[in-house]
Amino acid sequence: QVQLVESGGGLVQAGGSLRLSCAATTIMFTVNTMGWYRQAPGKRRELVATITRSRSTIYADSVKGRFTISRDNAKNTVYLQMNSLNPDDTAVYYCNAEYTGLPGYVAWGQGTQVTVSS
Repeated sequence: QVQLVESGGGLVQAGGSLRLSCAATTIMFTVNTMGWYRQAPGKRRELVATITRSRSTIYADSVKGRFTISRDNAKNTVYLQMNSLNPDDTAVYYCNAEYTGLPGYVAWGQGTQVTVSS
């Protein structure tokens, strides 16, 4: 069984920072690419950033230079450091993970709310 547990969301003023964490629990499988996505009200879920096990990263243009994705392979945990937040960043943030031995399967976290006030 695989499970993702997120934490770190909340309410912050524009210009502030938050750090999200997502821990993947797994007994049998190696965690490969992990990522963060977000979904604002009335909008489709969109990519924020991804990171491979070897720490290659991809960022959405809208967050480049402000957000940093990182991971701790020993803890199967991915982080998202979000700086210079603005109201457009308000959304539910979801992490996901892919696993060796489970081709085509993607696990998702339950989501954590990030609200940026102006």
